[in-house]
Amino acid sequence: MSIRKKPVQQSRRPSTGAASRIYSRENVGRYSERARQRRTRKRIRRGILCGVAGVLLVGVVAAGVWFSSIMSRLNDSSIITTALQQILVDSDVTREPFYMLLLGTDGRQDDDVERSDSIILARVDAPNKQVTLISIPRDTKVEIDGQTAKINAAFSYGGAEKMVEAVNDLCGVEISHYAEVSFDGMKQLIDAVGGIDIYVPEGDEVDDPEAGPVKIEAGQQHMDGEAALTFSRARHQFLDGDYTRMRHQRMVIGALADQILNKLDPTTIVPLVDSVANMVVTDLSAGDIVALVNAMRGMDTNSIWSANVPSWAGEDTYINGQSYVFVYEDALEKMMARVDAGEDPQGPQSMGTGGESATIGDLNNNSNEDWASGTATTSSSSSSSDDTSSE
Repeated sequence: MSIRKKPVQQSRRPSTGAASRIYSRENVGRYSERARQRRTRKRIRRGILCGVAGVLLVGVVAAGVWFSSIMSRLNDSSIITTALQQILVDSDVTREPFYMLLLGTDGRQDDDVERSDSIILARVDAPNKQVTLISIPRDTKVEIDGQTAKINAAFSYGGAEKMVEAVNDLCGVEISHYAEVSFDGMKQLIDAVGGIDIYVPEGDEVDDPEAGPVKIEAGQQHMDGEAALTFSRARHQFLDGDYTRMRHQRMVIGALADQILNKLDPTTIVPLVDSVANMVVTDLSAGDIVALVNAMRGMDTNSIWSANVPSWAGEDTYINGQSYVFVYEDALEKMMARVDAGEDPQGPQSMGTGGESATIGDLNNNSNEDWASGTATTSSSSSSSDDTSSE
């Protein structure tokens, strides 16, 4: 019986590609070259990633430095103090109405303390795109720390926080935000947005060297910063003096709001905030300012409600030789109740207790004599007469 032997199987040779991956004395050179190429590719990838990360890091750091620079200028700690921030109440500026105190300072020193030339309490309602501006005469008599004083002297008693306290007490509100701008800052701000457009009523022309160097004619005017400031300061030539000045200040704010909200390219808002940080001091953050502008965009600025504190001044408002403005307290309380409800304040535009409706658009259509004499015609009064005649 014969035994059959199994045929010897020949071993399979690896393919050329496989052979190149097998470490042996025959392919040491090839292996080393491939390893070197892999290391080179890794170094290149690592370098690219590090480069991208570096660029991103530099960008983040630069953005952080830029943002910090804006905030340090906007929130000047010498004015936006801890004491002020403790008085201001929290608010969500784009989702709920809030009160903001707007001050214009003359930049001059009186008893070594800067005083406010313009005092305006604003109620801002972003969801409904509605704003109410209430001017407070700078000579308004108030009690500060138990002493009779003019409200614009509140800075001398304790800076911005004392001014906020004084307005809170006078108007019965809780202010959420604060903004302050000097005369020079106002000029620069208006120039930065390209100027403002205002219709000046017949009789409200300005030619007052004490107010500024610009002569302002009646009619539609495009004002640069110098002209707008002159218009905002003039008072001596008008029948009701300070009250005309306050109306003009509200008109300038309305025109400035129109320029920012309705005429500027939205892409310019962020760089504008950077510029504004050199001119305005406020507790608002840069992010809040941009968000608020975007939320209010498209607002009809002619419909901004306008009023001043119900008040009077005369021979009976002197105390120890000082002239004051006295407040009709009952009328102010009723007016502020309407303001707080988001309604027409029906407040005065000159001396008196009020009762008429008025908007920024109405201020453009009536002269100082109209308001002082009580003959001003407003859009609401026109509507009322139309309704009556149709009955």
